Order: sequence, then C-alpha cells, then structure tokens
Amino acid sequence: MPGLNTKIGALMLGAGLLLGGHVARAADTYPSKPVHILVPYAAGGAVDVLARTLAQALAKTWGQQPVIDNRPGAGGIVASQALTQAAPDGYTLILVASGHPLNQFIYPSVPYDTFKDFTAISEVASSPLAIMVAKDSPYKTLGDLLAAAKKEPDKLSYGMSGNGTSAHLAGELLKYMSGTKIVAIPYKGGAPALTAVISGEIPLSINPLAEAIGQLDGGPVRALAVTSAERSKALPDVPTVAESGVSGYDVSVWWGVLGPAKMPPEIVAKLESDLKAALQDANVIPTLSKIGAAPVGSSATDFDAYMHAEATKWEPVLKAADIRAQ
Repeated sequence: MPGLNTKIGALMLGAGLLLGGHVARAADTYPSKPVHILVPYAAGGAVDVLARTLAQALAKTWGQQPVIDNRPGAGGIVASQALTQAAPDGYTLILVASGHPLNQFIYPSVPYDTFKDFTAISEVASSPLAIMVAKDSPYKTLGDLLAAAKKEPDKLSYGMSGNGTSAHLAGELLKYMSGTKIVAIPYKGGAPALTAVISGEIPLSINPLAEAIGQLDGGPVRALAVTSAERSKALPDVPTVAESGVSGYDVSVWWGVLGPAKMPPEIVAKLESDLKAALQDANVIPTLSKIGAAPVGSSATDFDAYMHAEATKWEPVLKAADIRAQ
C-alpha cells in the first residue's frame, strides 16, 4: 500500500506544519490577555517586590499589566500547587524563591513533582541576605550576638520566612558553622518576621536585602552582617558573616520564573527573552539595586540545571540539620 502510506505521510506532515504554524502564531500574539503571576509569599516581601517591579516593565512590552496574585503558605507549596493546575499556555506563571527545589526534602510529601510538573523559564535575580536586629538591640556586632548564643544556648530566636526558605537555610548554616544554638521561628514571609523584630517579639531575623533595606536608612532596625561572600554594594559598610568570624560562610537568595509543565517551547523562549529585556528596563535596574538585588536573566536551560544543582547541594545539609516542616 505504498500509495496509501504516501498519502497518510503527506497528511501527517501537513497537520504537523499546521500545528507548528499555529504554535508560532500563538507565540507571536502572546500575550493576548492578562498574565497572572503567582507570588508564594505575603505582600511586601522580597518575592512580591520583585514580581511587581518586573510586572511594570513587562507591561510595556506586552501592552497590558500582569496580575499579581499573592498566595502565601507552606513555604511556597500552596502557590506552586495552584500553578500545576493551570493550563500550560503561559498565562499563569510563578515567581519562586530559593526554597522551591528544597521543599521536597522538608515536607513529608508535596502535591507535585518538583521538576517534572514545572517548566523552568529564567532565574531573574539574586541577593545576599542580612542578619537584622532592632535599632536599640544590645547586640552591636554579629560577634556579640554569637557570643550570647554560645553563653546561653537556645535562649535566642531568629525569625525567617518559612521552613526551607533561603532565610531558614542561612540561619541553620550560621548555627552549624558557628557552633551555636538559636531557635528558628517561621513566619508567613520575611516582612512579618522583620515586623516581629521591630516590635520586640524576637531579637533578630534573617531577610533578603529586598525585604530589609527599606527599613535600614534611619529606620527601626540595623543590619549586623550580610550573608554573601563579599560585601553588598547596597550596604558597603555592613560586614559579611565571614568577616564577622564565621570563615567560609556564603549564602544568597535567588528568584526565578516557572510555568506549568509542558509549555510550548516558543512561549518559553518568548518569556525568557521578555524577562531578560525587562531586567534591563530603566526603572528595574535602579529598583533592584536599591533593594540589594542583582539581575540575572538566565536561559531556561541554565535555570533548570541550576535548580537541580541547588537540590543536590542542599539535600545533605537539610538532612544533617534535620530541617523538616513542623
């Protein structure tokens, strides 16, 4: 039946060309309606600030304003699960933080596969974290604080934005490397944790600079140290944790955009390109700098590989510290 096979092959080729043309046209016209960006943390936190800053820049390219949808809870799992239930058409995205690939090791179970149920699009920015105390705190340096923690184990506590987040990991690594015992107190975001420091509910918190920097210049808090290997350009007078006596300490937070699994490659490529352009927007660059974050704009492939590497890096640390959801 060579004639029939030839006709079937031609029909299949034609269908493929039509489908390919349809996908290409979809990418050309994307987005034709508002894009919803899920934010896994409370309004006012680092992820929320970045999402809204990027949304303003993307609106210029897209001709319409993205919708920011805050869905805090369970270290980002609530918002991530919502994304997996969305259509893979690029109209529902999520801006995740460093804890996303680590929740699988922290919670007894997560309602999705950390990698198979998402499409990596781009890492958009990264930032050090800061160790924060109230302005009138008796701890003038990180050395003072660690000395007090060693003298009275488990008396001090630190606030952070949920189990397994970058702030939690930074705190546990600090405890491990400094030989101290400080109780971790999870909040529904970095902003509530910082508020607890200001009110005197807890003596310190660990926050990405995006959450903390606005409170520092004449504000009610002080930064004892930043967590990156080098000093932050945004806080050049604040020493690093390593400079403060914990040699080799180095932790940063990152943020990236994901979509549901099985997104069309053409849509992913357009989003990757649009996000990279947004990060160079005249309003985004100074805003990121002001909040202590640096733009990244990685490719989808590189971001996917980076998330896998983060999971590999932190899994043994999480197990050694017995970091699990409470």
